[in-house]
Amino acid sequence: MKGVPETSRTRGRIFLIRHARPVVPKKGYFSKADASNYISAYDAAEVEQFVMEHEAIPYQEVCQVYCSTLKRSQLTARQIFGEEVELVVRHEFREFERRIFSLPLLRLPIRLWLVSARVLWMLGLNSQGIETFRQAKQRAREAASFLAQQAEHNPPVILVAHGLLNNFIRWYLQDLGWKSVIKEGSGFLSVTMLEKK
Repeated sequence: MKGVPETSRTRGRIFLIRHARPVVPKKGYFSKADASNYISAYDAAEVEQFVMEHEAIPYQEVCQVYCSTLKRSQLTARQIFGEEVELVVRHEFREFERRIFSLPLLRLPIRLWLVSARVLWMLGLNSQGIETFRQAKQRAREAASFLAQQAEHNPPVILVAHGLLNNFIRWYLQDLGWKSVIKEGSGFLSVTMLEKK
């Protein structure tokens, strides 16, 4: 892990952390029903045990952590920051929704089901009964504005959430004048740090 850049020692700092890897089997071929069940299991799963000591995170300054309503977000936040830190659970920080489309006779690897479902959803072709891509982007924009406001008064702001959501929040924070100082991608436990001078 990289250390804290000199330029990051400023008043406004926001950390976006992706959750740890959920403990859910994903090998083999899945029917449509199996793939739908996988999503439910993923949302209810425990996460792998880990130790995270990221040099950029000011652990001693963290009094509260924002996370989503999904279990993997909250479990990850607890493992990183311990029981003493207040978890602030907010619905707008949940991951973008996904829905398995109807191909009842096929059995596919789960990754193919998930990627195809996400692409179709982004194209507006697979959002029946769930939040649309447009609605999800608006939610991420509002979440970014909320985090920016919090960072003006209670830095550092920490969000433990989800890969796709965190990416959109980062883009919208950049639109608001925040700069990505650390950007580790979208892998499990990846950290993004943004600052505003």
